[in-house]
Amino acid sequence: MIITLTFSLTVFGQTKKPDMQVVFDGKNLNHWNVPDTGEWTVKNGVLTVKNNPQKKGSTLWSKEIYGDFVIELDFRFVQGTVDSGIFMRGEDEKNAQIQIGISGSLKRDMTGSPYIPGAGYPIEAQRVKKLLKPKSWNRMRAMAKGNTYTVWLNGVEVMNYTLKNANLNGPVGLQLHPGKEMAIDYRNIQIGSL
Repeated sequence: MIITLTFSLTVFGQTKKPDMQVVFDGKNLNHWNVPDTGEWTVKNGVLTVKNNPQKKGSTLWSKEIYGDFVIELDFRFVQGTVDSGIFMRGEDEKNAQIQIGISGSLKRDMTGSPYIPGAGYPIEAQRVKKLLKPKSWNRMRAMAKGNTYTVWLNGVEVMNYTLKNANLNGPVGLQLHPGKEMAIDYRNIQIGSL
């Protein structure tokens, strides 16, 4: 049985939903700093990310800087060994990246798990094998509140982790890992400040 969660915050006994802003509407990437390498394309309402022949990888960074926030998006594995993720406020050792797909170091799917540059995966997301639809669209919600990160996959909480000395402000990034022959699709991307 899968329990679907309605996301909200409780503030002084009252429930409040974050004000979500559409940052990818299926038409353009106006809210993002787009690399000029040709790996990020928009067609038929979908953002397709595919490594070019040089396989150098790249990151699509938000133009806006976020403090506490939640990001929601749909993703779908398209081809190859997908190794992607969401950078939560930057990409150094004081930030978590939420993995989507196969970990290059562990050689297995670590979707929903936090990766810390220089430290690896401190914990593994739970129940992902049961929840992940490898040939269809999946919905991910990732939240950074203070130095705690929480992830939901297809409506179910799968990970909660606190990173000591985390950066509390920074851009959001979608990663295309270098050295991989891969493609992944994204759609319905929204970010809300908390």
